[in-house]
Amino acid sequence: MARSDVALTPYASPKRIDTDALAAFIDRAYADAGWTRDTVDTGAVIATGEAARKENAANIVALFSNQGGRFVCATAGHHLEALLAAHGSGAVAQSRNAATPLVLNIDIGGGTTKYAICRNGQVTETAAIDLGARRIRWSDPAARPDQDRLERTANLIVDEIMRIADGVPLREPSLWLTEPLRERGPFKTVVISGGVGEYVNGNETREFGDLGKLVGAGIARRLKGHDVVRALESIRATCIGASQYTIQVSGDTLFLTRPEMLPLRDLAAIAIRPERADAGVIARAVRSGIERLDRDDGRFAIAVRWDHGPAYSALRELCHGIHEGVRSVLHDERPLVVVIDADIAGIVGQALQDEMGIRSPLVCVDQIHLSDLDFIDIGEVVPDKGVVPVVVKSLVFSER
Repeated sequence: MARSDVALTPYASPKRIDTDALAAFIDRAYADAGWTRDTVDTGAVIATGEAARKENAANIVALFSNQGGRFVCATAGHHLEALLAAHGSGAVAQSRNAATPLVLNIDIGGGTTKYAICRNGQVTETAAIDLGARRIRWSDPAARPDQDRLERTANLIVDEIMRIADGVPLREPSLWLTEPLRERGPFKTVVISGGVGEYVNGNETREFGDLGKLVGAGIARRLKGHDVVRALESIRATCIGASQYTIQVSGDTLFLTRPEMLPLRDLAAIAIRPERADAGVIARAVRSGIERLDRDDGRFAIAVRWDHGPAYSALRELCHGIHEGVRSVLHDERPLVVVIDADIAGIVGQALQDEMGIRSPLVCVDQIHLSDLDFIDIGEVVPDKGVVPVVVKSLVFSER
């Protein structure tokens, strides 16, 4: 196992990441580990924060383009970043403990703070606010602001961040970058991750030209009264691994309207398991999943766990719910991909096309189980065999 150093993001301009400097860092990391790109079977590139900006994401992902489909390449918005942090920090695993079934993960970075409510092994809500440790930063020690100003600013940041854990509304509601959390605390059990988590968890004592050390000390003081679980990972909480396996899908379990649109890569699985065959319930689950994984770009597959049988009335509710759920993000040229664990792909695909009037390219496959944090690639149709290869790439986390 090898772990690279953590480095501040290199910038070529105030908003544009220096991809040449980033490529050099990646090359050094491979060399220090004694690896080459050919020796790495699978991995993940997750662009978050400034890296997820439109002008940055494409260039960063292009650095790994020679890895082909072996890497998960995805852009994370606030919700997905909060979800990844909660898994990587161990907060989700901690909430499986009967003694701590409700855990709040607070991921404090340089620009934002992300919250994830974890209940009984599931992330039930995520949100983010526009506060982080680099609200004030300096590169030259001579330009360091006076200590009083730094401490006042850090204390204000700490107060706002911890108000959520304490069950108190923000003083400045405009700080919400997402919809506010619906569930209000106080939250007794908390995990702190992110760059500031390095200070809170005792992993770091140095200063890096920002408020991280002061904010970390302030958070540690304010955690009295809460049960604090040490994060498995702090600054690396959203740095995850990936595993993959390949499934051959036969023509009998495939509905495909436009073979020329294949291959499709890195579609995020929007996992739903409706408790009843009701279009409204299904549509809400689909919309919630798209928001949860920040997939309003349309790069997703609806992954259905279906327990309600093959009756026409039930399947019509499923198709109607899917149609309503994707209506706001699906354009005519964006493919709609549906992956079902039951043997009903042909019927569902036909109903989506003929009865729901969906004009987008359609791919429906069945007898595949997917979960949130799975990504899939769908390859081109294999000539003379009528099958397509489907590669499922699962993001995995240590729960040591």
